[in-house]
Amino acid sequence: MCLAIPARVEQLTGADTAIVNLGGVRKEISLALVEEVAPGDYVIVHVGFALQKLDQEEAGQTLALFAEIGALDEHGMLVPGEQDA
Repeated sequence: MCLAIPARVEQLTGADTAIVNLGGVRKEISLALVEEVAPGDYVIVHVGFALQKLDQEEAGQTLALFAEIGALDEHGMLVPGEQDA
């Protein structure tokens, strides 16, 4: 199963790249598929690419659902389990 998760943009590092925070882990991703992203925005990330922007409320709801099904640990990190099967 493929999984795309919300991440908060911390800083822009180039014309089409940014550092995002994924539950405490900072990762550089590509912004080539999304327009007008700024620090503080939330994006859906899959395999190193931002797929779309989303608002803070929607990001919070999505992360809460992941936590509810046990896909996130207490730090907001994805954990392996049956959801990967």
